[in-house]
Amino acid sequence: MTQLSRLFLLLLLPTLLLAEAPGKNAIATAHPLATAAGQQTLAAGGNAFDAAVTVSAVLAVVEPYSSGIGGGGFWLLHRKDGHEVVVDGRETAPARAHRDMYLDQHGEPIPNLSMDGPLAAGIPGEPAALAHIAGRYGKLPLSQSLAPAIHLARNGFSVTPHYQKMAGWRLEALNVSPAAAAIFLLHGEVPPLGHTIRQPQLASTLELLAQRGHDGFYRGKIAHMLVEAVQQAGGIWTMEDLAGYQVVERPPLKGHYGDYTITSVPPPSSGGIALIQMLQMLERLDYAAAEPPQRSHLLVEVMRRAYRDRAHYLGDSDYVEVPVDHLTSPEYVTRLAAGIDPELATPSTLLPGYGSPVGGNDTTHFSILDREGNYVAATLSINYPFGSGFVAGISGVLLNDEMDDFSVKPGVPNAYGLVGAEANAIAPGKRMLSSMSPSFVSGPGGTAILGTPGGSRIITMVLQGMLEYFDGKEVESWVSRPRIHHQYLPDILYFEAAALSEPLLTALHGRGHILSEAASSWGNMQAVHWDERTGRVTAASDPRGEGRASVR
Repeated sequence: MTQLSRLFLLLLLPTLLLAEAPGKNAIATAHPLATAAGQQTLAAGGNAFDAAVTVSAVLAVVEPYSSGIGGGGFWLLHRKDGHEVVVDGRETAPARAHRDMYLDQHGEPIPNLSMDGPLAAGIPGEPAALAHIAGRYGKLPLSQSLAPAIHLARNGFSVTPHYQKMAGWRLEALNVSPAAAAIFLLHGEVPPLGHTIRQPQLASTLELLAQRGHDGFYRGKIAHMLVEAVQQAGGIWTMEDLAGYQVVERPPLKGHYGDYTITSVPPPSSGGIALIQMLQMLERLDYAAAEPPQRSHLLVEVMRRAYRDRAHYLGDSDYVEVPVDHLTSPEYVTRLAAGIDPELATPSTLLPGYGSPVGGNDTTHFSILDREGNYVAATLSINYPFGSGFVAGISGVLLNDEMDDFSVKPGVPNAYGLVGAEANAIAPGKRMLSSMSPSFVSGPGGTAILGTPGGSRIITMVLQGMLEYFDGKEVESWVSRPRIHHQYLPDILYFEAAALSEPLLTALHGRGHILSEAASSWGNMQAVHWDERTGRVTAASDPRGEGRASVR
């Protein structure tokens, strides 16, 4: 290229970027109030990153069963200049945590100890992530982006049927914590529809975060309040744990499926590795050309192998050696695919490295695209519905129970039936392994921004949403597709009621798959699509939930 050509390209580049900008804002979240608040921030001159702060904080208020500032998550960011980064706001184990802290004198897990109460809580990462994103990537002050959440915490939101379902599920744990019961229940029972949940103490905590940023939560008044409440109730947090918490910026993982590029999250999430493995196996097995029975069979077999590797290899890469390059290499994935019998299921017990999943609607996800071409996929969690069920004193902060995402004992399933090995054992300061999988897909059809809650099923749901996209389906199909799931152990193919027809069930049973129909639906996918060829922007919220998508 000549010097003149380079100069011409540089002069043209801003015009090209401008021409390719979507010109519309799109948001899909799990709650209408969060979607409306995000659009409000964009209308006020904020970008997708400011809106991500707003949406995260509002969800923390109106979806206390799914996420909160007492929890953490992963924010996958794409800036209009092409810069991409994962903001890792995953929780960390307290300094006094140790490998066997949830085992009895015989070395067996103590029931519910890693699930309920403050001992189950990791050090929260969401407040630090919100301050970090606002300060480094946003255009608006943190106080402005947090204002809608503060307003809703103080003035309240109405109880919905979904709130009632989640509160009923965790009624016993919430009643153990007087502060939690006072906020989220009414006289110790599930509140009636339309009842207003007000959180003035949480509003005050959010105000301090808005005023002082990171230190407003992790040092000073709020930190003292949190530590005192946790220790009085038998937890092990210290002021040093909070003061030492930092978000980590990580490069996203990249993989390919045909002409598409997949961008997702690295360890301590297992999502990116598993998605890349499964998609590359499917490509080698010519999934796109297969008939329905073969497609379902191949899907199950690639899920089985990816989840086997998740259990055996994955953990916090800051603490253990995770062979990311090896696990996603063409050579290794080709070997995995070659081990799949096209006619018969492979029993999981025959794979090297040798409970039923529970739940699936705790955790939350949102997708945002702004009119300039910045976008965000974020998945946030406090783990089980209403986290640990423990509110830390008068802070109003509901704590997570993410410590259960560690391998409490190698080979013993967690609340979602997932098993783990030494790579995900508890250690002070370590981040626990996650299934959260906020992702982008870019290619001939434009850009897809998607993710979902769903515990152990998150990764397989995101995979199936991507496959809908590759099949040329509209964004509504990505989020509503009936889903199947296999996670290596237990060796069972779970499926939503409409996912498999009778002929498909018969065919899969004949190939040796053990089948189990789910009693309820899974997940709550939120997705945005920007077709860069036509400029069309669409968004959709999973009909299984109560969320809302908005394009303006």
